[in-house]
Amino acid sequence: MKKKLLSIFVVLSSLIPTYAAHISGGEMYYTFVSQSGNLYTYSITLKLFRDIASTGPGLEPTQNIGIYEKGTNFLAWSGTVSQTQAYSLTLGSPNPCIIAPPTVSFTIALYTFQVTIPASLNGYIISFQRCCRLAGITNVTAPSANYGSTYTAEIPGFFPLPSGPVNNSARFVGQDTVIICSGYPFQYSFNAVDADADSLSYTFCSAYSTSPGNNAPNPPLPPPYTTVGYNFPYSGSSPMDAGVTINPITGVMSGTAPAAGLYVVTVCVSEWRQGELIATQRKDLHIRVSDCDLASVSLEPNGYINCNDYTVAFNNLSPSPLINNYFWDFGDLTTLADTSRSASPSYTYPDTGVYVVKVVANRNQPCSDSTTAQVRVFPGFFPDFDHAGVCVNTPIQFTDLTTATYGTINFWRYDFGVNSLSNDTSRQQNPQYTYNAIGSYTAELIVGSSKGCRDTVYSTVDIIDKPAITMAFKDTLICNDTIQLSANGSIGAISWTPNYNITNATSVSPSVWPATTTTYTVEFNENGCRNTDTVRVRVVNAVNLTASNDTSICANDPVQLSANTDGLQYSWLPDPTLSNPNILFPIATPSGTTTYQLISRIGNCVATEDVMITVVPRPTVNAGSDVVICYNSSTQLNAQTNGSSFTWSNANSLNDPGLLNPVATPTNTTSYILSATDPSTGCPKPSYDTVTVTVLPKVNAFAGNDTSIIASLPLQLKATGGVSYQWSPATGLNNPNIQGPVAMLDGNPEYVTYVVTVADQAGCIDTASITIRVYKTGPEIFVPSGFTPNGDGRNDVFRPIYVGMQTIDYFRVYNRWGKLIYSNNVNDGQGWDGTINGIKQNTGTFIWMVRATDIIGRVHFKKGTVTLIR
Repeated sequence: MKKKLLSIFVVLSSLIPTYAAHISGGEMYYTFVSQSGNLYTYSITLKLFRDIASTGPGLEPTQNIGIYEKGTNFLAWSGTVSQTQAYSLTLGSPNPCIIAPPTVSFTIALYTFQVTIPASLNGYIISFQRCCRLAGITNVTAPSANYGSTYTAEIPGFFPLPSGPVNNSARFVGQDTVIICSGYPFQYSFNAVDADADSLSYTFCSAYSTSPGNNAPNPPLPPPYTTVGYNFPYSGSSPMDAGVTINPITGVMSGTAPAAGLYVVTVCVSEWRQGELIATQRKDLHIRVSDCDLASVSLEPNGYINCNDYTVAFNNLSPSPLINNYFWDFGDLTTLADTSRSASPSYTYPDTGVYVVKVVANRNQPCSDSTTAQVRVFPGFFPDFDHAGVCVNTPIQFTDLTTATYGTINFWRYDFGVNSLSNDTSRQQNPQYTYNAIGSYTAELIVGSSKGCRDTVYSTVDIIDKPAITMAFKDTLICNDTIQLSANGSIGAISWTPNYNITNATSVSPSVWPATTTTYTVEFNENGCRNTDTVRVRVVNAVNLTASNDTSICANDPVQLSANTDGLQYSWLPDPTLSNPNILFPIATPSGTTTYQLISRIGNCVATEDVMITVVPRPTVNAGSDVVICYNSSTQLNAQTNGSSFTWSNANSLNDPGLLNPVATPTNTTSYILSATDPSTGCPKPSYDTVTVTVLPKVNAFAGNDTSIIASLPLQLKATGGVSYQWSPATGLNNPNIQGPVAMLDGNPEYVTYVVTVADQAGCIDTASITIRVYKTGPEIFVPSGFTPNGDGRNDVFRPIYVGMQTIDYFRVYNRWGKLIYSNNVNDGQGWDGTINGIKQNTGTFIWMVRATDIIGRVHFKKGTVTLIR
């Protein structure tokens, strides 16, 4: 098997604001040089990283360093140190099996200097501070550029070991130019070496910030140092996804890479000497995860297990467009057909057992990768558990109900769901747990078998202060009979008191028959957790019943019946006209006079009451039949009633609303309501009936626009507005009784006016006329030479007169500069009114052109001038 693990230490930034936002990481380390009495000399190095592609300033030629005594924060030394070395690192040949690898190239600057300081009991903190961090850091709260960087190293003192000051710090030696791709497994080494052979351990820790507004303090501020704010769910101890961890022995950070972005990662390496912690050194990096891709295969790290059936589904957890093909071997030794070339296959194993599946990507090709995983198939595993008990401060019994067809159940871990506690767990199969507060808890059981099956099940545990009791009723009546009580609640011991005329006193449903009113008490006892409730059984010798008085109603009116009774069951008869015969206050709607009887019961005792409802008829009313009339016409209504008085609605359109047969003249469709009363019958309410007079729309006759024709040439007339038409006079018409007759006129007289009578479907009529001027010439266009648009109704519009023209191509008017000011291409009687854009034109001469085609297809074109006279 071979695996590719990619990682990144990419100190990159896309935008660098101001100050030292170009610094993308750093660390400090030192080497012991010499000792003279109580004075110790160290060679100290500050190492800073900067992305070469950064647009910000380069790493400064000098930096400010301070050394503080631990515990007292006494400034033992400070100074400005010069850059002693600078070099570039570039990942020259990234893996060819990576798609879109990022550019990994940055500058490293070293600032090395010597310092001599006296030994201290507690040791020293070497510090460097600079503003600011990069903008847009994924795991740091925005704006991340508000946070600065603080890099430190620790010199031990005499305590706890006398040899503490003679120390060489641990020094990180991990590779700095590697790549990681989001979503793929990766490794990056924070491994360090120690010249003193001290034991080293590694942890993630929180990145230090600086004080806001202090860009490059000189000297750096003393400890303790504030940390950057982390975005949830990130933290100093979990700077990337939860699955990304650091090996405490080797310093190798590994896991599945998180989403693409920039992450602050700080690692603390602790130096241990003779079992004592003497110093902690830190390395702070801005790590960029890239959206690159690679050919890689990975399976479930803990293997596959199916405890339900024999079929297992597989897929590559690291898909990539670089993968051209897959080859799967499912590890079934009973056949050679246990292979697949699918990207996401499934395989049904023939029997239970443990198998090894292997997947190869790009088999026998470049960028090939493979891996294996164990497959366990043991169906028939059914996890379950139960609990008994509900009371606070009382042991709750949990019982494992898990079954397994193969193997034995050998693993249990209960979590009883108390969020504020960490010790509310048990590894027993059937444990007890006592909750010390009421509430609803979610208990969890993780259960496993000897075959490797493991699953998690949950159950809600409701803890109360005492057992719940639900009474079917709290108060009841009996009359010469026996009644069954009912109390439901938690499982436990049950008892009823007093022991008076009762059977089954230790059940939830005893029967009682007291001779006098008695209150019975029930107690539930669940392992010493008790609760009580009561029910009163009242004893009577008769049923009390009073019904409502007899009454009268108008026909078709409802009436509510009523009664007072202490009965437990009651019903009315007869019930077909009642809304609900089994309630005390039903709604009755009798069609005629009816006597209703109410029967009320308590056990064996019965009482009855009668209520008579007298139904009084209403007067009869008939407003007549609906009618349809023509627009602006009348109709006579014909109504009948036996009432002593009546009224009409919408009386303003009736000639005499005091009559039963008034004449109605509505302007639109109207409903007339006739209301009649006759109090002498005993019913004061009116009866109603409605008659609707539908008014048809007005007939709008249209014979067409007045026109001109050539003598002896046909003219097609066409009227609109109805369904039947009658033209008059019939002279020259081929058929005067149709909608569109053809007129043939000889010019005598010169003007002929036709009147058409138009009728709608109901026979309603209207008339219209058309005047035809008959020319004895051929087809022609007549254009006036002047017009006077003064509003007197004569010669106000300039327009041609078309005679014998079939189509109008155009009629146009231009001003003296040749600009088109009016155009029309239909013979609609319109023309130019002497205005341009609404502005009246002064007296002047204008040019016109007109073209039309006559009825025999000849084109007529004319042009000329017209004089506008104001």
